[in-house]
Amino acid sequence: MQSAHDVGGRVDFRPSPELYPFKSRWLESTVGRVHYVDEGQGRPILMCHGNPTWSFLYRHVIRALRDRYRWIAVDYPGFGLSDRPSDYGYTAAEHTAVVGELVRALDLSDLIVMGHDWGGPIGISVASSDPARVSGLVLGNTWFWPPDRRARLFSKIMSSWPLQRAILKRNLFVERILPSGVSRKLSEQEMEHYRGVQPTPEARVGVAELPRQIVAATPFLAELAESVPQQLGAKRVLITFPMRDVAFPPADVLPKMRAAFSDADVVELPGAKHFFVEDAPADVAAAIVERFG
Repeated sequence: MQSAHDVGGRVDFRPSPELYPFKSRWLESTVGRVHYVDEGQGRPILMCHGNPTWSFLYRHVIRALRDRYRWIAVDYPGFGLSDRPSDYGYTAAEHTAVVGELVRALDLSDLIVMGHDWGGPIGISVASSDPARVSGLVLGNTWFWPPDRRARLFSKIMSSWPLQRAILKRNLFVERILPSGVSRKLSEQEMEHYRGVQPTPEARVGVAELPRQIVAATPFLAELAESVPQQLGAKRVLITFPMRDVAFPPADVLPKMRAAFSDADVVELPGAKHFFVEDAPADVAAAIVERFG
């Protein structure tokens, strides 16, 4: 593992081969170089991360199940090892377009789309725009509808000048929000893998933008609320939900998720917090095998 710095929109970070034993692959997208991993064989599962994580979040599940599935885990521009293009807005709609480019470049079919946090609306939007490619969804604590009052308030606070400065200058999302959203204590090496891909204020523009997008992307989210039941409502769905997540209260979120799908199984993760794939990867892996074979 090498220490990182931001070089001309590109992050120089080399993951540990012990923690992240995957080959890095690159898509020369229309907006810049996008990093992803493509591991294993079998039915493809596209893994979409949230804020401020990257494909590293999914490492345990990939390792556990790469003999059964083909795992494609992407880093959006501004995240992980992908470029930080200067002429990119880091919006949810733009991330969706980039992930769609990857799906088409790899010509994925019989696809399962997996999403956590912002990876939900981004992955679901890709799926609903081309539902013939998609056979199922694995959703964590996420959403695909316009923000409620609680979410708008969070967006307003995080979009304020003091909090934007803390995100950019002090790496607030990685240093404070990420550890507080994991039940266990992340190791120093694990923290370095989240910290190392966001090394400078200039590298963190994507992390700073997504809280603003909760409100700014309201039209995008409103469109999803309509299209998901129509385009994806009959797909096979697995919901793995962390019951200790304060950002997505299960009592509020789960009924909305269930209502959109006619064939949804819910697996509750009682000890897991927001970044549940760090807390309960074995439970998530077992649930995927149980649901999708």
